[in-house]
Amino acid sequence: MQGGGAALSTRLWQRAVDIVVPPRCLSCRKQLADDGGLCISCWRELRHIEEPVCEVMGTPFAFDQGEGAVSAAGLANPPPWRRARAAVAFDDHSQPLVHGLKYHDRPEAGLVMARMMARAGRKLLRECDFVAPVPLHRMKLWRRRFNQSGFLGLKLAQQFGRPCEVSILVRVKATRPQVGLQHTERQKNVRGAFRIAAGQAAVVRDKKIVLVDDVMTTGATAAACAEALLKAGAAEVSVLVFALVLEPKRFHI
Repeated sequence: MQGGGAALSTRLWQRAVDIVVPPRCLSCRKQLADDGGLCISCWRELRHIEEPVCEVMGTPFAFDQGEGAVSAAGLANPPPWRRARAAVAFDDHSQPLVHGLKYHDRPEAGLVMARMMARAGRKLLRECDFVAPVPLHRMKLWRRRFNQSGFLGLKLAQQFGRPCEVSILVRVKATRPQVGLQHTERQKNVRGAFRIAAGQAAVVRDKKIVLVDDVMTTGATAAACAEALLKAGAAEVSVLVFALVLEPKRFHI
C-alpha cells in the first residue's frame, strides 16, 4: 500500500506540474501532450545515422558495402579505437539537445540523447566490460557543475547493466576549447591531456571499454582518451557519441 500510495502521489504531482508548466519540445519549444522530449516534426528533422555505416568511424554509407566495411577516411587515418557509433548527425536540428544538456542544465535532453545512443550503440554496450565517459578538467567541471558525458555514460550503463567508471580517465591539461580548431590543431590541443587515474590501471587492463561523449567532431579528443586507455592495457576501446559532425571543416560545435 505504501508503495502504491507513493506512486500515486508521484503521478498526481507530475500532473499538477504539467498543468502549471506544460511539457514542451526540447528543440522548438512547442507544447507537447506528454513529456516525450521532442515533437514529431523535430524528431523527423533529426538526421538519424542508420546502418550501413563505416565499421571504424561510424559515418554513414550511401549504400551497403558489406559487413565490416571501412570508409576511405578510416583506411587513410586509422584511429586508435576499434569502432565508433553515433545516434545522429550534428546539425541545426540536433544542436538544441546537445546545448540543452551541456550549457542549460536540462537533464531531460540528456535522457532523450541517451535513449537514442543506446539504440545506435547497443552492440558495443552489450559486448563491453564497462563504460568510461570523456572527463572534464577539474576547473571546467567546477564552473559547469556537471559533466554531460558522465551523465550520458551513467544512463547508458544503467540501461545495459554495465559499470560506469567515471573516475578512470583524468583530464590533466586545461585545454583551450576545440571550437573552431582544425584537425591538426585539435590533436595538438589534446595531446597528453588525459591519463589513467592513479591506482586504476588494473581496472583497465584486458577490458573492452566504451568511451562515451556527447559530440565527436574530428575525433581528436576520443583518440587521446583511447590512446591513454590502450596504453594502460585495455583490450579494445570503442566510441559512442550522440552526434557526429559529418563535415568537420564546415561545422564546428
